This record gives sequence, C-alpha cells and structure tokens, in this order.
Amino acid sequence: MKISTKGRYAIREMVDLAQHDGNENYIPLQEIATRQGISEKYLEAITKVLVRNGLLIGKRGKNGGYKLSRDPYAYTVWDVISILEADDLAPVACLEPDSQPCPRADQCPTVTMWKEWGHLTEEYFSSITIGQLADLPQPYFEGSYI
Repeated sequence: MKISTKGRYAIREMVDLAQHDGNENYIPLQEIATRQGISEKYLEAITKVLVRNGLLIGKRGKNGGYKLSRDPYAYTVWDVISILEADDLAPVACLEPDSQPCPRADQCPTVTMWKEWGHLTEEYFSSITIGQLADLPQPYFEGSYI
C-alpha cells in the first residue's frame, strides 16, 4: 500500500481547514492551495470527492469556500484516505476488492499475515484524528503522532 498524492493532499487540506477555523467559516480554496503549496486545480478535484462523500461542505459566491462538515476530532485519517485511496489500500494484489480469486488461497501460508497487516494499518490510521494533526506543532518530524 502506498498513499497517493491525492490521499496526502486531502489530509493536508482537512488539517488546514481545522487549523484555520474551517469548521465554522468557509475558507476559499485558493487560500488553502496557497498555504499548502498545492495546485488549485488539483486541489479542486480532491475537494469535490471530499464534498461528495460528506467530509466537507462547499458554498459558492461571495464569502464562499469550504469547511469541515463536523468537528475535526470526529474525522480520522482513515476516514479520509479510505475515500481517496479506495482501490489501493490492500497490502497485496490478491486482497484488492476486484481481484480474481487466487487459486492458491486455500494453501497460502502468507494470506493471513497480509490480511492482518491491512487490519493493523486501518487500526493505526483510525486512531489518529484530523484534530490531533491540526494541534501538532508544525513541522512535526520526531516521535509519535499521538
């Protein structure tokens, strides 16, 4: 599993909104893109996915922009990446949602290990909230996130 740019940028956008009162006020996408050093056009595509899945609320026109749909501590990192990385979260190809059944699955000594790794990854990212990330001193390079 490798988290794509879309997944990483989505998390950064959510953290940015949490840090800049984006759970109360609408923040223009251009401001987020500028602060994060992300192309506004690319961020727009990511934001559409987040809005469509109910993580963000958008408002058009003057004083428009985006805000979190709920408290930043109510979102986990897993909530975000599982939406943006839906097809790429399996640790091995045979566990991908649309993969063909493996003819060796009944005899495979490693399939349980790969499944457990996938569960551990989900548990880890489910234990970190957007609010926790927003509270960290920036940049944060050492130690644990929690």
